[in-house]
Amino acid sequence: MKLDSWLMEILACPNCGGELRAEGGESELVCTGSCGYAYPVRDGIPVLLVDEARTPAP
Repeated sequence: MKLDSWLMEILACPNCGGELRAEGGESELVCTGSCGYAYPVRDGIPVLLVDEARTPAP
């Protein structure tokens, strides 16, 4: 499922406020800000919970 462009424009990382970009065939949203967290997208719905985020590799 493709995420709408208007939705991507208003979403922000809940951890640092950075912009998010879709990756992995839109299966996750990755923060382009300082934290680099990756948030899952389940059934077309972004799960923007820090506890659910994958942390970047060191």
